Amino acid sequence: MKAYIKERTLQVATHIADTQDTIRKTAQIFNLSKSTVHNDLAKRLNRIDKDLYSKVKWVLDKNFSEKHIRGGNSTKQKYAHLEK
Repeated sequence: MKAYIKERTLQVATHIADTQDTIRKTAQIFNLSKSTVHNDLAKRLNRIDKDLYSKVKWVLDKNFSEKHIRGGNSTKQKYAHLEK
């Protein structure tokens, strides 16, 4: 693995572990695609740092389980705004 990919993976993983941001938000912050962030976290991080991987995995699982709730709240706000 190239050094810059390893460094990017660690930076992205540390950010997600610290802030509990979603993959989409993290991709915007680091100016990367969602696919790149996902591949870094799901495939590469486990080989680089297993402890950090377990922390990031917990955050990603939490975000995934809350995805439908966030979508519902977004839709609710959208239609509440249109009613006014």
